[in-house]
Amino acid sequence: MARPPFHADHVGSLLRPAELREARAKAKAGAIAGEQLKAVEDRCIAEAVRKQEEIGLQSISDGEFRRDYWHLDFLKQLDGIELVPVKSAVTFNAEDVPPMAAVTGKVGCSRPIMTDHFAFLRKTASRTPKFTMPSPGTAHMRGGRNAISRTVYPDLGEFWVDIGAAYRAAIRQLYDAGCRYLQLDDVGFSYLCDAKVRENFRRNGDDPADLPLAYANAINAALEGKPQDLAVTMHTCRGNFRSTWFAAGGYQDEVVAAMFGARVDGFFMEYDSERAGGFEPLRLLPKGKKLVIGLVTTKSGALEAKDSLKRRIDEASKYVPLENLCLSPQCGFSSTHHGNLLTEDEQWRKLALIVEVAGEVWH
Repeated sequence: MARPPFHADHVGSLLRPAELREARAKAKAGAIAGEQLKAVEDRCIAEAVRKQEEIGLQSISDGEFRRDYWHLDFLKQLDGIELVPVKSAVTFNAEDVPPMAAVTGKVGCSRPIMTDHFAFLRKTASRTPKFTMPSPGTAHMRGGRNAISRTVYPDLGEFWVDIGAAYRAAIRQLYDAGCRYLQLDDVGFSYLCDAKVRENFRRNGDDPADLPLAYANAINAALEGKPQDLAVTMHTCRGNFRSTWFAAGGYQDEVVAAMFGARVDGFFMEYDSERAGGFEPLRLLPKGKKLVIGLVTTKSGALEAKDSLKRRIDEASKYVPLENLCLSPQCGFSSTHHGNLLTEDEQWRKLALIVEVAGEVWH
């Protein structure tokens, strides 16, 4: 089988089935025990795996069904990171604003994180199980320098050293559990192409000009010594919460150049709307790397036209060889437990469309 990413791929999260949403609400209210919730999660994940394989996807995720948020459930398990309420911030929506990761102690990884999640996925899937985690830069991005204790880390460089080491440990634990396809989610690169967001970074105590390289270096530190048979990709988008978005603006050359310096096998990039700009920055992609074009939106149920997708792939092939291109949604369908504003049937039709178009384009 080809090395991931695949010509038909997806970002990972899936809409939570009603049964799972109800069970999670009951568990939070103390009405059912953790083991009862896990049994529902197991059952829903097994069904999601079956549907992905039935459609023809080669990379199979657990839909992030055991998480509330794409990033916080992982970050809070690292040593030295706590979740704190957001007092004032630019947010998607005033309703159900998630907490924020804050660094309050020395960052480390003293115990396995989500290896049990992966073990169940590996046992259940007959194709390539893919696991997703927030990139190391995510521990910095939302709160910036102001959310990293100056007492613990008077020198921010020490924080980057520690977060890199913590991620190396977490990734090694997943690898030892059998993971061979890992995706790092890092919205920071796309956010840094938006002038309003760059100003927010300044308010949080950072120079946004320094951050693209800092985030890329953090990924490289996390992947130092990575086993050759572990395929790693990186995904970036402009926000995905209840079908809303956070940032806008085409990819800027200086940001993309830094991002493409991350030593991963492929990049998932959002291209489902005019907010993403043109394909010209793709000319900077290093030779031999794969580029997964997120042309299918997860923000609405309207099904894209096959001819339109093929035309966009053809346009992108002017900058990246066709054999190095892949097709995917621009983001997950449910980056948070709330989910985007489309139905499960519409979700599965979109994933099936991706497989069908990829089969016709790449045979």
